[in-house]
Amino acid sequence: MITQKRRTAGIRIIGEGVNLHLDPGPGALVHSIDQGLNPEKVRAVLVSHCHPDHYTDAEVFVEAMTRGMTRKQGLLAAPKSVLEGSDACDVSISSYHQRMVEQRIEARPGVEFRVGSFDISTTEARHTDPDAVGFRFKTEFGDFAYTSDTEYFKEIAKYYEKLRLLALCVMRPSGKPWKGHMSTEDAIKIISEARPERAVMTHLGMRMLLQGPEKEAKIIQDQTGVPTVAAVDGMTVDFGETVEVRVGKGKRQRDLAGFL
Repeated sequence: MITQKRRTAGIRIIGEGVNLHLDPGPGALVHSIDQGLNPEKVRAVLVSHCHPDHYTDAEVFVEAMTRGMTRKQGLLAAPKSVLEGSDACDVSISSYHQRMVEQRIEARPGVEFRVGSFDISTTEARHTDPDAVGFRFKTEFGDFAYTSDTEYFKEIAKYYEKLRLLALCVMRPSGKPWKGHMSTEDAIKIISEARPERAVMTHLGMRMLLQGPEKEAKIIQDQTGVPTVAAVDGMTVDFGETVEVRVGKGKRQRDLAGFL
């Protein structure tokens, strides 16, 4: 986040009746505009936990979503630590901004809600923010999910079974674990147990970047047999009858996940 060797803008998800931003960290507004994605078209903001690389532009997107705080509309889903504060951190999104959304959801494991044509459920994560969560998205083309920051734990794979696409926050490379975060070895265990059709590594830390995310993705793919790629800035995943990964500006209505 501090060096911006890679962007920390989160993921824009677009589908039938869906335009949401997931984990809008520093740069989310600027990079959205650069990618040709109008922030005023966002109808939902999802935040996985209370760390600044996941929430700093959330209030900006609430303002965009509510037409400069002139209309009470849109959805905000975030854990208690973000909405109310906790022992881990203070409130991350002001009560002023929270009052302007039409639907405010406290995201806990097992909570379900709907955005446009997507049914979304909240998955468990174990991180230095104890309230951290991931998200699973059910669509007409099947399910995809985002783990958020988490360490491996015995039950984690059950949240990600029968997926077509799994995006994992793999901060650390092989041989360099860090409690509360995911390493390449952890990703291998999760993918081996959950067996998604495809996997994307994102949220790559500095040690991962120095070691080479593409090399780590190949290790995961070789050991699990699941096609795996490392996200790059501006990557788009087209999720439909097929799942295709491409890099470049612009969007199409079929695009479901844009890593900003």
